[in-house]
Amino acid sequence: MPQAQALVTTLKKSLKAHSLTYRDVAAGLDLSEASVKRLFAEQHFSLERLEQICRLMDMEIGDLVKCMEADQQHIHELSEAQEHELATDTRLLLVAFLAVNGWTFDEILQRHVINETELIRDLAKLDRIKLIELLPKNRIKLLIAPNFSWRRNGPIQRFFTANLQDDFLKSSFEDRAATFQFLSGMLTAGSIEQLRKKSQLLAQEFHSLNLQDRTAPLEQREPYTVMLACRPWKPSVFQPIRK
Repeated sequence: MPQAQALVTTLKKSLKAHSLTYRDVAAGLDLSEASVKRLFAEQHFSLERLEQICRLMDMEIGDLVKCMEADQQHIHELSEAQEHELATDTRLLLVAFLAVNGWTFDEILQRHVINETELIRDLAKLDRIKLIELLPKNRIKLLIAPNFSWRRNGPIQRFFTANLQDDFLKSSFEDRAATFQFLSGMLTAGSIEQLRKKSQLLAQEFHSLNLQDRTAPLEQREPYTVMLACRPWKPSVFQPIRK
């Protein structure tokens, strides 16, 4: 794919991730919506226009180029079989989680009961499935896109549901860094869609912060998990008294 086309494709993805439509772009650029659609259709942007659109997303052109390179070179999701391989090997899954979150070879060794031979073997497996590239001197290069995610209802998600979900929720959430809100109400289809889009933006913000903080010293970071779950729901405990 030509570079200009790839950059416009990435621009469209970024706008969608920020829940911005052509109408929003038109308002931000003081153009008609038809003019904006024509710009994207013809893929003809001046640097000034490109910079203006990036500014609507609090991005710079350089950020957009980095996203394009990530789209071209990095994977966004593993296959079902690859996730299954991780989910059935607890140590390999832990090593994958640590590698994805920027841990070095020595940091993993120092803080876990894993010997050097075992760790090299696990990293070689992650290299084989293209999650990382194991470089000379056991340096770890990530091969995943910034918006990499596990498969919906895939082996990793099922592993979390079966083994980690109860452990995660078994907390008072009174810690300074914790928060828990359980909200229930009656919403229209339009409000549900609006809430769903906002939850996607929060997930995007989490990914951005995680990527930003990956370069900070390990001592300044701590494992942090966010679980977002919204759905139409009628608790089964009340079923016996419903008409």
